[in-house]
Amino acid sequence: VQLQASGGGLVQAGGSLRLSCRTSGINFRIAVMNWYRQAPEKQRDLVANVTSGGSADYVDSVKGRFTISRDYARNTVYLQMNNLKPEDTAVYYCNTFRRGREWWGQGTLVTVSS
Repeated sequence: VQLQASGGGLVQAGGSLRLSCRTSGINFRIAVMNWYRQAPEKQRDLVANVTSGGSADYVDSVKGRFTISRDYARNTVYLQMNNLKPEDTAVYYCNTFRRGREWWGQGTLVTVSS
């Protein structure tokens, strides 16, 4: 199983980024996909997730600004991040789990300058 995250970078406050997480080795069509983030010296927190059917949920702090989506043909999950704020600065990780096992991508750094 591999989850390969990409798309992070440096952006000014108010800007946008789109993260991608390409997966292999899992049944993407039935997988629940998650995006987490970990800011410096803080715990890793769930930001958004999307079910196999496409239903999405978000932490309150990103509602209305972030959108999670999935492309079944590319086995890829995305996180569109708009109106970014300095407090969104973190390493972002994609994640999935099944039958008691959990897999993580390598993380992609998002830095938002004020």
